[in-house]
Amino acid sequence: MRLAAQFSFNNGLDEVRSRYPHLLAEITEAVSGVDATLARTKVSKEKTMAGQTLYSPVALNAAFKNQLYPRGWKNIKVSCEYPTEYYLEDYEHRAPIKGAFRDMDFVKEKLGIEVQFGKYSFMVYNVCAKMTIFRNLGHIDCGIEIVPVKALALQMSSGVSYFEQFVWDLRQRGVADIDIPVLILGIDA
Repeated sequence: MRLAAQFSFNNGLDEVRSRYPHLLAEITEAVSGVDATLARTKVSKEKTMAGQTLYSPVALNAAFKNQLYPRGWKNIKVSCEYPTEYYLEDYEHRAPIKGAFRDMDFVKEKLGIEVQFGKYSFMVYNVCAKMTIFRNLGHIDCGIEIVPVKALALQMSSGVSYFEQFVWDLRQRGVADIDIPVLILGIDA
């Protein structure tokens, strides 16, 4: 894989460069260490791509784990206790929700990374909600979101979002006072 694009959300590039230059170098090495040809394993069943061999998000995520875990990056998982006091009086509350959690793909030295090969809504959730939550919980202070560029997304199942779309939406949304600095990295095979 290779880095193909970058977007600085809420001063993310400057924050990562100034606070974590050594980790940015590790991430760059990790991206280039992912052999995308090994992740081209998903045989499409979609009408428009039937029989084509596509890049597998599962295989790509595993390749990132293989690159980052040996470098000391860890998955962080936090348990969630959902509130029950907001149910209406006439609603009969059933069994509590057990085993709920949130996790961040990779964390090291308070820098969080999410690798996303899914739908657009997950990219927005990662940057505009999850990273803020993990900052508020004291696990990270800034983040990196790694996503495919359009050229790579075209070689994956339909519905996979991509860097260009994501950046357009973030620019139109603007930055809120609770947003943390995030560097968005677009990758290609």
